[in-house]
Amino acid sequence: MSVLVLAESPNGQFKKAAYEAVHYGAKTAASLGGECVAVVIGPADNPADLGKYGASKVVHLADYTGGIDASSYTSIIGQVAAQVGAKVVVVNHSSTGKSIAGRVAVKMDAGVVSQVNSVPTQEDGGIVVTKPVFSGKAFAKCKVAGDKCVLSLMGNALPITEIGSACPVEAGSVDVPASSVTIKERKTVDGEVPLPEAELVVSAGRGMKGPENWGIIDDLAKTIGATTACSRPVADTGWRPHHEHVGQTGVAIRPNLYIAAGISGAIQHLAGVNSSKCIVVINKDPEAPFFKAADYGVCADLFDVVPRLTEAFKKMKAQ
Repeated sequence: MSVLVLAESPNGQFKKAAYEAVHYGAKTAASLGGECVAVVIGPADNPADLGKYGASKVVHLADYTGGIDASSYTSIIGQVAAQVGAKVVVVNHSSTGKSIAGRVAVKMDAGVVSQVNSVPTQEDGGIVVTKPVFSGKAFAKCKVAGDKCVLSLMGNALPITEIGSACPVEAGSVDVPASSVTIKERKTVDGEVPLPEAELVVSAGRGMKGPENWGIIDDLAKTIGATTACSRPVADTGWRPHHEHVGQTGVAIRPNLYIAAGISGAIQHLAGVNSSKCIVVINKDPEAPFFKAADYGVCADLFDVVPRLTEAFKKMKAQ
């Protein structure tokens, strides 16, 4: 039995999420028995490097130029899964993964579990895996009857390490259907670590009083190498771009460190960030609900605390 992993390569480059998915696929293959095979759709630099994270081989469809079309991706993954004898398919819980997981499951006549955060096991004739539920307040143990399933992996669900070396790459041989999607324009955010992949995040809310004050947040983020984020009201008022909005209706994240300045911590915001390994809250309101979820809290004016925190980090780095 094989485990097939979709390794996404936006703009021809593999990001951290691709290595996470392959590493998770390798651990899944070791748990269930079999090998991990990666499939890459479209141009990609050095696909053989996926072997360093556990892939035994890579099936590369380098000539695919149809863009991210869910129907085409589903057809390709279904055909490759049949060719390599894959019973389990792993995708990232990204916009692409969300759009194809259910489709691939239907095509393979398989079960599907989204947002998994643990390596599955074989129990009583089924595949068992855990996932967060109730906005991360609890975990559910899901069992897929039968031996076929599609899993979408949460970002930062497990640490990645190099466990192998470069692997063979073979050209994919599938019938690619004509794309039903015409891409007229593509807008992407370059030069930043995507929020779902970020290990360090600095976020702020309406306590900033206005977009003209955001420089202190950018300075702190640049100093520690973090990605910036914001609460929904900030994005809705146009202070920050919508792709930075984290929360229940925005991006769900699970960084190693989440620093929140001037955010009250409404339940909708907490739902998207409470899986962070360490939460630091800076707010001058002692009654802010975010303090109940914080690992560390600073009850003070953020305009005093954030610049001092930035200077402290700069001194620490200089030493």
